[in-house]
Amino acid sequence: MQQFKMYWAIVLAMVFWAFSFIWTRMAIESFPPVTQVTLRLIHATLIKYAYARATGKFQSLRKEDVRMFILLAFFEPFLYYMGETYALTMMSPTLVSVIVATIPLFAPILAYFMLGEKVTKSNVAGIIVSIAGVLLVIYVPGSGMYAEIWGVVLVFLAVFAAVFYSATLRRISSHYSIINIILYQSFIGLAFFIPAFLLIDYKSIGSVQVSTQSLGALLMLALFASVIAFVFFGGVVRKIGIAKTNVFVNLIPVFTAIFSWLLLDQYLTFTQWMGIVVVVMGLFVSQINRRSRTTEKIDTLTKVTEF
Repeated sequence: MQQFKMYWAIVLAMVFWAFSFIWTRMAIESFPPVTQVTLRLIHATLIKYAYARATGKFQSLRKEDVRMFILLAFFEPFLYYMGETYALTMMSPTLVSVIVATIPLFAPILAYFMLGEKVTKSNVAGIIVSIAGVLLVIYVPGSGMYAEIWGVVLVFLAVFAAVFYSATLRRISSHYSIINIILYQSFIGLAFFIPAFLLIDYKSIGSVQVSTQSLGALLMLALFASVIAFVFFGGVVRKIGIAKTNVFVNLIPVFTAIFSWLLLDQYLTFTQWMGIVVVVMGLFVSQINRRSRTTEKIDTLTKVTEF
């Protein structure tokens, strides 16, 4: 029964993160990208703070850790959300989610350059297979791109921001639980987004017409994607480790494609469905025999920063 609840929780986390691409697309219909993310972060920060206080798990930020948290917040949420959210103004949620799903593939490459850790053959094979899958999803032979090239560039900005975020996260003191880490990165992230909002969106805020659907999507993003999904994900990581948990992340583009079809009437061609399958295959290939020092270090980190 306990195992059933654990797997139910991780699948729900993937469902919420898959929905986040759709909710973001819906929220953008009323709220400009920077405004949308800023409001999402404000709501999510308040919810996380209330949760940490209510559960007695709130931890004060130590002065010696401020610089590392600023760097963490710069990569995610700032760069990651800027890339992902603006990409969703140019591309469908499914296409964005497929490219975002390649994040685990590039972490070993960063570990190689930063830590001198070995990149395995399965890592390289996974990258090659998944990139081929991405090309099937975004490119039509003889016709060109399904997506705008700048949209693709912005998604890969989000991908590499997430990779550097993961590397920075490993340098955060084990003194903090994950709930406090995501609380402070969200709070500090507002220090980046509020000036961006004043520079980019403030002048047009008076003309914003808020629909019930967009407002609901914004609240869903804050509660389910930015809080509950992280709680579920972190809880499962604590029990089975990051390597086994990350296998479930491969479901996100599949869920996003299904939800986009059901809710947004966005249809995929046979070639695009094949591309999604190839991307997911590449992700699985990359995780074969992946019990490296990097994985062990990440497992150690998640154990000492559990909820």
